[in-house]
Amino acid sequence: MEGRRVAITTTDNPYCPFTEFDQWYRFDVEAHHHTCQLLARIAKTSDQLTDEENDAEIERAIDEIIKYDPLNIYKKVERTS
Repeated sequence: MEGRRVAITTTDNPYCPFTEFDQWYRFDVEAHHHTCQLLARIAKTSDQLTDEENDAEIERAIDEIIKYDPLNIYKKVERTS
C-alpha cells in the first residue's frame, strides 16, 4: 500500500526526519528550534480522531507554522512509501 507522509524540518538540519529521526531530533534541540514541541502546540490531534484525521491535522499545523514563520527556517518534507 502506497501512502504519503509529511514532516516538518528546518533548512539548516542536515538529517532526514523520516530515516534519521534521532540525529534529526538531536540537531533540532541543540539548535534551539524545538520543532516537535512547536508542532505539538499547534496541531490539535486527539485519540478521538482517526489516524487519517490526525495526519491531516498535523499537515495543517505544519502548513500554518511555515506560513507564519518570521525567520523562514521551516519547511515541509514529503515521503511516499
